[in-house]
Amino acid sequence: MYKTLKIDQDTRGVATLTLSREDKHNALSEEMLIELTDAARVLGDDDSVRVVVLTGAGRSFCAGGDLKWMQDQVAADPTTRSLKARKLAEMLQAMNTMPKPLIGRVQGQAFGGGVGMMSVCDVAVGVTGAKFGMTETRLGLIPATIGPYVVARMGEAMARRVFMSSRIFDADEAVTLGLLARAVNPDELDTAVESEVVAYLNCAPGAVADAKALVRSLGAPITDALIDETVAALAERWDSPESAEGIGAFFEKRKPNWVK
Repeated sequence: MYKTLKIDQDTRGVATLTLSREDKHNALSEEMLIELTDAARVLGDDDSVRVVVLTGAGRSFCAGGDLKWMQDQVAADPTTRSLKARKLAEMLQAMNTMPKPLIGRVQGQAFGGGVGMMSVCDVAVGVTGAKFGMTETRLGLIPATIGPYVVARMGEAMARRVFMSSRIFDADEAVTLGLLARAVNPDELDTAVESEVVAYLNCAPGAVADAKALVRSLGAPITDALIDETVAALAERWDSPESAEGIGAFFEKRKPNWVK
């Protein structure tokens, strides 16, 4: 059904949604964004699905934006850039509002959009040794479209520690920041995820969906207007001289001119 994803469902109604671009470290291509948006709708509408587990194939959970996607952005006009940025925003909102509990099985590193995907999980469990970061500012960009979900997960005070600096942090700090609920040894990951799954299988599915909708409404609302604002902010950054320098330096394998 999908080219970049894999979905397996067991007899209990637990669906495992796997990012399946292992050779690309599960980087988010435009195709994957479209497929994830659709998968969120399909799984959300399927009454046989009780819980969704989100994970990645191979060593990485999600390395962020795909290099080809970035190259396409460099060559695109502002309108096209906005449309492409909106695809990421729409995917995150679809995952965030899916009326099923979403459990992150974070088996490896995550950067940029991968951190955004961790943030839309209702609970995420990761492995010790994994590294994380929002590295957009190294490229002259900003973590705009993932921003509402990251701040909702971490809170503003915690987000400020890693949102602007592009600093890489480990799984233990991810727990402190609230990005991960737990960090466990790799051989304990499936057991830890299963403990989160089992709790939901004892609950009324409709009540879980209504409770999820309620808890989202009690926090800061992520509205269409806010999403529009983040898309516009990212598009504006793509037009900046800093992004041209940062992304050019990245592809040329050199340091940008602001690195001292």
